[in-house]
Amino acid sequence: MDGASLAHAKIINLDGGGSPIECMFNPKEYSFSKRNQWTAGKSKGSNMPQLEFGGGQPATLQMQLFFDTYAEGKDVRKEYTDSIWQLMMVDQKLKDPKNKKGRPPKVRFQWGSAWSFDAVITSVNQKFTLFLSDGTPVRATLDVSFQQIKDAALFPPQNPTSAGAGGERVWVVNEGDTLAWIAYKEYGDSNQWRRIADANRLTQVRRLVPGMALEIPNA
Repeated sequence: MDGASLAHAKIINLDGGGSPIECMFNPKEYSFSKRNQWTAGKSKGSNMPQLEFGGGQPATLQMQLFFDTYAEGKDVRKEYTDSIWQLMMVDQKLKDPKNKKGRPPKVRFQWGSAWSFDAVITSVNQKFTLFLSDGTPVRATLDVSFQQIKDAALFPPQNPTSAGAGGERVWVVNEGDTLAWIAYKEYGDSNQWRRIADANRLTQVRRLVPGMALEIPNA
């Protein structure tokens, strides 16, 4: 299938940091890796020790994203890459319950309705490869690494656009969605739309922007 016909991938801030960041071009490829910890026990009187399973390590998702604003003559950082870079920054509103300090947000990499990956971003390597005459960067590649925060086998999503990190769900708004329709799909009762509006502090409930992420409170 031609890549132009595919839905654009998105990076969603699960801690309520505004609209999802839509990838300008989908990644050409991505890779997963996962490690388990095994420890060799005592091998006295035998040729080989028994291996003891010490637990699994979180999976890692790695990909390269490409952005180009040369035709528009705009700064690629302001249009795209600064938003991804910001997801590596500490948000003081997100308090760690143990040390009371802020942390970067948790995110979801979402590609269409096929699959998603809830994670934190552990590294971003940004390279600029094209500039305007005044030095403004207009082409960039980002090598991004995500580290898993939830075992999808234990906490399966309830629908393709749902399953937040803390038990809450996230609905990514599509063209034509209304709060009443979302409430009907999530709760089976369109009259529950106010619960969603209040959870997301929506003041203009009739104006849902396609691509925005809405927290869906538990019933």
